[in-house]
Amino acid sequence: MKNTTVKKSILTGMALLLLLAAYPVSSVFAAGKLDQDPPPVQGEFTNERLERIWSRELKAYERLGKLFDNSDLMIEKAQNLIHRAEENGKDVTGLQAALDAFESAVKDAHPIYESAKGIINSHKGFDDVGKVTDPDLAKGTVQEMGEKLKEIKGALGGAVRSLHEAIKAFRQANRPANVPNDPGR
Repeated sequence: MKNTTVKKSILTGMALLLLLAAYPVSSVFAAGKLDQDPPPVQGEFTNERLERIWSRELKAYERLGKLFDNSDLMIEKAQNLIHRAEENGKDVTGLQAALDAFESAVKDAHPIYESAKGIINSHKGFDDVGKVTDPDLAKGTVQEMGEKLKEIKGALGGAVRSLHEAIKAFRQANRPANVPNDPGR
């Protein structure tokens, strides 16, 4: 019974980490099926497009803020779950290495995140509600913010993927004998 509880606790903690890893840090600029107008040609920034991009960048920044705000607690909980699994004789070396790399990546990416605050606070070319006031300044702002978000993604990217793979490998290696091997799990 205790072994099952530990496994459930580990899986719950790892699910939290996967949730954390699922936060997108870049925007996708594809037109949906319902869009009637063709997308602007590369390099053409209408006011509406700039406003949509800025809005997406602000949302991505906000999601990253939540990730950074909760990362210490999530890492601590995951570490506790790893310790319990280790006490129960589970091989956690890959999982521990991936969590350590993730923790390091979060610490490396956080200053980049903080440096983007200046872009948001000045919001050159946009008013306080995100409407374009100067298209040239707004274009520079969204490009600068996009670069910051890419930089954050680069700092987190490999570690997030590695942690995800380590969790997946750990789950497969520690699957109870009476549970069928379901590739969707």
